[in-house]
Amino acid sequence: MTVTDHSQELITVAAQAAADKLAHNIIAFDVSEVLSITDAFLIASASNDRQVKSIAEEIEEQLREKLDVKPVRREGEREGRWILLDYLDIVVHVQHSEERSFYSLDRLWKDCPELALPEEAMATRNRPEGADADAAGNVTAPPADDFGGENYSAEDHS
Repeated sequence: MTVTDHSQELITVAAQAAADKLAHNIIAFDVSEVLSITDAFLIASASNDRQVKSIAEEIEEQLREKLDVKPVRREGEREGRWILLDYLDIVVHVQHSEERSFYSLDRLWKDCPELALPEEAMATRNRPEGADADAAGNVTAPPADDFGGENYSAEDHS
């Protein structure tokens, strides 16, 4: 058994929504052969709690607007570290980067086939953690400090 066309359509819309909100390392797995409860998992991450919430909200909004579906279950919003959206056919995991590294869902499901994703979602796999992309998809490095300052080096200013 493989994912249905409907599940692939859900994954595509959700992955694009995550990419639009600058999620990192977006990946989808066909888990239909090993799980009977869902066809696919979509995993995306963000570097802070606010962005995790923003990505999950955008995914939910885009799936509702474009495909007229709502999650049957939503978990983890209060903490904002790992939000799970269950659409029955697919399950979306939006995780803070630290949780993603710790729980390592990618490694757990690595033997399952990867699903095709939009180009913008695929590009997030090469995006450095904390980097942003402009509308054209050009990636900029994260600021050197918490105040958005530029990298400073004594040799640059001697």
